[in-house]
Amino acid sequence: MFCVSKWPLDAYLRVERLPTLWCPGCGIGIVVKALIMAIDSAKLDPDKIVLVSGIGCTGRAPGYLKFDSFHATHGRAIPLATGVKLTNPELKVVVISGDGDLFSIGGNHIIHAARRNIDMLVLCVNNFVYGLTGGQVAPTTPTGAKTKTTPLGNLEQPFNLVSIVATAGATFVARWTVIHVPQLKKSIEKALKRRGFSFIEIVAPCPTHFCRANNISPIEALERLQKVSEIKNGLDPREATLDFGSKIVCGEFVDEEREEYTTLIYSLIKERSGKDVRNVVSA
Repeated sequence: MFCVSKWPLDAYLRVERLPTLWCPGCGIGIVVKALIMAIDSAKLDPDKIVLVSGIGCTGRAPGYLKFDSFHATHGRAIPLATGVKLTNPELKVVVISGDGDLFSIGGNHIIHAARRNIDMLVLCVNNFVYGLTGGQVAPTTPTGAKTKTTPLGNLEQPFNLVSIVATAGATFVARWTVIHVPQLKKSIEKALKRRGFSFIEIVAPCPTHFCRANNISPIEALERLQKVSEIKNGLDPREATLDFGSKIVCGEFVDEEREEYTTLIYSLIKERSGKDVRNVVSA
């Protein structure tokens, strides 16, 4: 007779929906684990957390977690998250989505959310390709890499995500890979406890599309992440190299304080009306 023990963090999971639909070797499950470990460690009230996602493999993550959540249309996770935060500033809003959803279709939204310094945490799983929609080239696909839509190799220069959001005005910026679980969990916890626009990029393999198209096995992909990654905390994000074949610079690059947009909005309303409407919307 076997005794099946519950995982200590099962309380955060919709276990009836397991197993997940993610492919073997995908790193999204690792990101989800780091997120709930960080929430548990930070001792946040689950009823005050809202998850928002867009379309894509990573966008399915909230469906496995016991938090209020919204599944937005493709590229629209950030504006929906902005609306949630402005409606009830007492909530901690977490956006979890992929590189294509956030920086291609939704690229304009993330730039302005960072510029405004809206209080939310954005977790971007970067697997260098559009996964759920069939393996097309993405704005993060390395130069020369093959995808369904670049069978002869990608000719374009990929985005440096941490440089983009830092330049736009994000006040907390970090990058880790799915082999840096303790560091990732610590950065998520730090971001959850602060106010302002926080962004964490997580580099993960896509074994079904990116790795297969480029003749890389799932094990080789993880070994490569371990081999080429180096940690440089405090580095200028513009110098944080991300080359899946040779060098991935990880760490916490930006951590600063700046006036947060939601606070400014409600202060202006109070100044003009004489009423603190935050007490109304959070009741």
